[in-house]
Amino acid sequence: MLVEESMSLLWASYYAISLLVFVAVYLTFIILPRFLRLMLTWVVAGAMWAPARFRLPLVEEGEFYTGWAPAAMVAAVGFLEDNASAFREGLVWLLMGVTLGALIGLAIWWLRRPSTDTRAAAASKAPTQAEEDTNGAQRHEPVL
Repeated sequence: MLVEESMSLLWASYYAISLLVFVAVYLTFIILPRFLRLMLTWVVAGAMWAPARFRLPLVEEGEFYTGWAPAAMVAAVGFLEDNASAFREGLVWLLMGVTLGALIGLAIWWLRRPSTDTRAAAASKAPTQAEEDTNGAQRHEPVL
């Protein structure tokens, strides 16, 4: 059960909070063009959601605790503790998550962009300025 298993509850709450961060990041980048907004949002999501394996020494000699944590945390702790193997492993998984996130953002942008046929049809329907000038006789001035 989820309540009895503390690690499952920890991961569930982490992913629930990270979904809120994901939406906040997307809304923060709302002023950017759609391509950049999707790419940056999914890069941040890839960094948040990439897990990595870690290993901590216990008090007893030769015993270790191993588990999973977000790759950014594994890399940060490995850097702060000068643990090159933990830093390298965390960084590799973090870069893989960022790359996967960028690919997902690119795929979403690619699939949701308007096709060239749609853009050409919209451009052909819109009257040009020259056509509007030649149709000046049909134009009506506003009346108050």
